[in-house]
Amino acid sequence: MGNQDAIDLLGMTASIILPFFNVPLIIRMIQRKSSSDISLVWTWGVFVCLWGIQPAAWRSADLIFKIFNTTNVVLYSGVTFVVVYYRWRK
Repeated sequence: MGNQDAIDLLGMTASIILPFFNVPLIIRMIQRKSSSDISLVWTWGVFVCLWGIQPAAWRSADLIFKIFNTTNVVLYSGVTFVVVYYRWRK
């Protein structure tokens, strides 16, 4: 395995794992039944930016970018849903 292969493997692994760090955030909000410590501006800003990047990821030849952004859009959409749910629930 060459250096480029090792770098690609590391990037691919990180691109899959990193978005899963959204899961503990979702779980913590559900357990507390609150999202009051999460900024709505930040939540919507990240959400809109991820969806704004998504078309470029779909068109990209870079598989790591595609996997990362698609996984992040899916899991961060969960964060956005939970934040908004607990804010509107009050």
